[in-house]
Amino acid sequence: MNREEVERKIAEIGIVPVVRAAGVEEARQAVEAILEGGIPLVEITMTVAGAVEVIRDLIRQVGNKVLVGAGTVVTREQAEACLDAGAQFLVSPGLSLAMVRAAQARGVLAIPGALTPTELMTATAEGVSLVKIFPCGSVGGPKYLKALRGPFPKAKLIPTGGVSVANAAEYIAAGAFAVGVGSDLVDTAALRQGNPEKIVNAARELVAAVQAARKAAVAAKPAGSRA
Repeated sequence: MNREEVERKIAEIGIVPVVRAAGVEEARQAVEAILEGGIPLVEITMTVAGAVEVIRDLIRQVGNKVLVGAGTVVTREQAEACLDAGAQFLVSPGLSLAMVRAAQARGVLAIPGALTPTELMTATAEGVSLVKIFPCGSVGGPKYLKALRGPFPKAKLIPTGGVSVANAAEYIAAGAFAVGVGSDLVDTAALRQGNPEKIVNAARELVAAVQAARKAAVAAKPAGSRA
């Protein structure tokens, strides 16, 4: 997939699961549970030991079914390694222009992190189309996202940090392009206990919550403003 196709896929799904796992096998189990729950997209963070190899192995094993990206990418060297492994999008927790430029040079989607209006302006000035707002839950959650959308109504924002099934609808109502969800979805303890169904069920609940919230948001718009 090219950059535009990956962005459309993220828009379609509306959820970016953030996977932190102990290794390749645990990551694979988490990805399979997420996929079974209806989310064919994952972000593998660089905080995972051997993350680049995890990404490479996942793409080899399930890349035909799941969009695999790399997260917590903060340097050009990390970006290049993830891109060489086949990562289909890159994400950083903060505004890493080195990551953005490395991805853009390869025609790959970059999703840098931002928190303030200044960081958001800097990111968009670099030609970035999607921006991760992190840690959104710690600075006001949906209310903060809605406040950012005031001066940036066309910004495509992905709130991450504190997002869960319980509040995903609030983020969608506040204008989220998609939501990033970590431990509230990817319960690695459940995997270690032989209970992947916990992740499967959480994924299904999250998909249902996002879809319902999107339908409600469309229904709430004035008729003349609907596309």
